[in-house]
Amino acid sequence: MDTDDLSREAYEGILIEAEKLSHDLTLHYGLLSGACKNETEYIEKAIQLTKEIMQSEEWELDDLFWGNPPNKDKLISTCKKILENIEEVKSIPIEKRKYDF
Repeated sequence: MDTDDLSREAYEGILIEAEKLSHDLTLHYGLLSGACKNETEYIEKAIQLTKEIMQSEEWELDDLFWGNPPNKDKLISTCKKILENIEEVKSIPIEKRKYDF
């Protein structure tokens, strides 16, 4: 799937939230969509990615952000917000989510 296939709620809650901190973080969430069949799978993989990022060592973050990692406290805060947003999206039935296409 492509990020264009995501509901507006999922797109804004994950990708837009990530972009507020770092375009590089947004790229990782965007690339994740290519390995998913649907939004439900994407959301589960986004949760997993977010938790992995939160548990990463400094050197792993350096690699993840191509040598330019954001402030770790801000990164953790953003990850927590993304997880909160995901829970909100999951509470909306799929048929009630808004899609552009």
